[in-house]
Amino acid sequence: MDSILKPLYIAVSWVIVTIHDLLTPIFGTNSGVSWSLAIIGLVIIIRIILIPLFVKQIKSQRALTALQPHMKEIQKKYKDDRQKQSEEMMKLYKEHKTNPLASCFPILAQAPIFFALFTVLNGIGKNPPVKHGVLSQEDVVSAAQAKFFGAPISQTFLGSDITTVKLVTIILIVFMSLTTFTTQRQLMTKGMPKMDSSNNMMLQQQKIMLYAFPLIFAITGVNFPVGVLIYWSTTNLWTWGQQFYVIKRNPTPGSPAYEELQRKRNKKSGVIEEKTENTENAKNSEGTTIEEKGQRQQPKKKKKKK
Repeated sequence: MDSILKPLYIAVSWVIVTIHDLLTPIFGTNSGVSWSLAIIGLVIIIRIILIPLFVKQIKSQRALTALQPHMKEIQKKYKDDRQKQSEEMMKLYKEHKTNPLASCFPILAQAPIFFALFTVLNGIGKNPPVKHGVLSQEDVVSAAQAKFFGAPISQTFLGSDITTVKLVTIILIVFMSLTTFTTQRQLMTKGMPKMDSSNNMMLQQQKIMLYAFPLIFAITGVNFPVGVLIYWSTTNLWTWGQQFYVIKRNPTPGSPAYEELQRKRNKKSGVIEEKTENTENAKNSEGTTIEEKGQRQQPKKKKKKK
């Protein structure tokens, strides 16, 4: 397993070490700020690389939304034949080039990187420290000493008796779970069209994700080093912000956010039209007045004496 993931260990550790080295002149070699920002920098680089996957995810979600009437027809037509229903569903997905699991693509793509980072940071926290990837012995010692708000980034909730470590990990786990929940809820309440909840596969999947992922983070987070919790908290915050931007600027047709955007545009358009109409009326009125004034100001001709 280690041999398969070795390229990822090298890539992850190289990015962290490179960013750390760039920040060392500012914050210092053993500074927790340098190592924490290096992990955050890793997140930013990964999420930029994953933008095409995010775009594909959005397109797939919108395609599935558009296919809801067809999906309901198939479910109704083959309600007594589950196998035939699944076959027709797969045929429908293939025909429209979409995938119901596309919403999980960014998470699945990050999973190997997440595991590689966990292994690298977990090795730093061991006694004696174990280095992975391109980490040198000096890097391992420096990272082991680095702290995030007083908690060593290589320590875990269950593996440490330090109160600060337990407090910081609890705060990060709560933040992770909260951002996951709000991101999913934001999508369901604002980013998705209103759909019939009865026998709706997509809506059921979204509801499962709404509660399942925060629960998974809350349970498994106690085993993650502080550095991994920093990584996952940062990527959750990025996801929330990215989704917020898309929902606000380019919402799914039929969604509450789309209707709100249309109302704003119509209102703005109405104000512009009203202003234009008032301006034209004012111009016409002004023109008439000037014309009338001009007529009034015309000099009277003097009558010639006979």
